[in-house]
Amino acid sequence: MKRISLNKSLAAAVKAARAAGKIMRDNWYLPKHVNSAEAHDIKLELDVRCQKLITKILHAAFPEISLLGEEGDSGDVDAAFRWVVDPIDGTVNYFYGMPNAAVSIALEHQKKSVVAVIYDPFTDEIWTTTKDEPTWLNGKIVRVSNRSKVGDAVIAMGFSKNKENLRKSLPHLIRISRRAKKIRIMGSAALELAYVASGRLDAYIERTINLWDVAAGSLLVENAGGEFYSLPAPGGKLRMCADNGLLRRKLQIGSLLK
Repeated sequence: MKRISLNKSLAAAVKAARAAGKIMRDNWYLPKHVNSAEAHDIKLELDVRCQKLITKILHAAFPEISLLGEEGDSGDVDAAFRWVVDPIDGTVNYFYGMPNAAVSIALEHQKKSVVAVIYDPFTDEIWTTTKDEPTWLNGKIVRVSNRSKVGDAVIAMGFSKNKENLRKSLPHLIRISRRAKKIRIMGSAALELAYVASGRLDAYIERTINLWDVAAGSLLVENAGGEFYSLPAPGGKLRMCADNGLLRRKLQIGSLLK
């Protein structure tokens, strides 16, 4: 495959994220069609519609690049370059009328993110970065926080709802909530990572999560001076902690991520 321009890739990802975000805003007060409902998740027709639009825009710019998405794949997802897309991260929030949802788009090379975009259509905030460059929020460089004490930190946690994950996670939630300034459970991994990257949160921990939830946000955090630590989990998922580079070891979450 020919060399890929990261700047052109970023421009295409921004265009796609904003287009999907407009669909989210335009349908905010309208009835939502549910394609499927599980015990702890919802799949909307809008998820599919947003991913189709994202795919159309990205493929128009780079027809040779495959796409791995929450709502399905296109092309060879094991190729050297691939887009990784979550068209609406925080679908349950969105469906229930809570504006904590975002569009997440990453370009990976050899399974490492090299372009990242997260767009919050409700605040019109867009986080962007490319490999070895700063993280930007609406055109201004952002950095992770410098809080080094757990007692000063605001920490996000998320939970997969199976029995094993709850057994592992809840004791850590109780322990950390006693030590930290505040605990937040936002329901959108993309926004939680973007918030770590811009210093609003100091750390975000999740024991079981999908690649499309974190592919963009992980690069935002790293390029903002933070750390993204992950381990493989069953079913192609990840166990992860993103932080400002000062807190992960102090949080003592090793057993949670094993």
